[in-house]
Amino acid sequence: MELKDKVIVITGGGRGLGRAMALELAEKGAKLALADLDQEGLDETIALCAEFGVEARGYIANVSDEDSVVKLFNDVAADFGALHGLVNNAGITRDGLFIKVKEGKVVSKMSLDNWNLVMDVNLTGTFLCGREAAIKMIELGNQGCIINISSISRSGNMGQTNYTATKAGVQAMAVTWSKELARYGIRAASIAPGFIGTEMVLSMKPEALAKVEATIPAKRLGKPQEIANTVAFILQNDYVNGRCIEVDGALRL
Repeated sequence: MELKDKVIVITGGGRGLGRAMALELAEKGAKLALADLDQEGLDETIALCAEFGVEARGYIANVSDEDSVVKLFNDVAADFGALHGLVNNAGITRDGLFIKVKEGKVVSKMSLDNWNLVMDVNLTGTFLCGREAAIKMIELGNQGCIINISSISRSGNMGQTNYTATKAGVQAMAVTWSKELARYGIRAASIAPGFIGTEMVLSMKPEALAKVEATIPAKRLGKPQEIANTVAFILQNDYVNGRCIEVDGALRL
C-alpha cells in the first residue's frame, strides 16, 4: 500500500506508541484519524502531524463501548470519505498475581473487575474496532490493512494473567481476520513489542529499569520509533498477512 493520502485510524493515538505511529505515517503522507479519551494528548499529536502538511483529525472514543466505536468509524468515513488502515493500539494493564500466598495462606487474588477491565479495553476494544473498520472498508470499496498490537507477554508472563490473555487473543484474531477478509482485499497482522521506552516504562525506578534492560539480549529498551517503523512496513507490504512480527531485541518471555 502506498501510504500517501491513505486514511489510517490509530487508537490510543494521543501519546506513547500511538503518537510515534502517527508521526511516522504522517511523514509518509498518510491522513490520520486518531482516537483516544485524552483530548489534550490528541491535540498535541495532531499539531505535530500537521507539521508534515497532512490532514489529521482527533476523535474522542471509548474502544470498549460499541456505540462509541460505531460512531467513530461512521465519523471517520464521513470526514475523509475513505478508510485504508487501522492500528489497534489502545490498551491498558492491571497487573497482579493470579493468587498471592503468604505463609501457606491465600492473601489476595486477581479481581474480576481487573480481569474484566483489561478484557473490555484490550480484547473487546480490538474486536469492535476491527469489525467496524472492515465494514467501512468494504462499504467504501477500499482495500486495506488492520494491525493489532499484541505483546511478547502473549506467551505468558507472571503477574499478567489478564493482559497476556488479551494479547494472545488479539494476535489470534488477526490470523482469523487475515483468512476471512483476504477475499475483500483486506489484510490483518499483528506486532508483539518487547519492553519499549515509552513514558510509562521510563517512569519506572532506575534500579528496576536496569534489571529489565539486563534481561534483554540487545541490552536496551526498544524505541517507540522502532514499533512505528514496523507499522509502516506492514501497511506498505501487501504480501504481509496473518503474521505476528516480534520487535523485542531478542527477548523471549
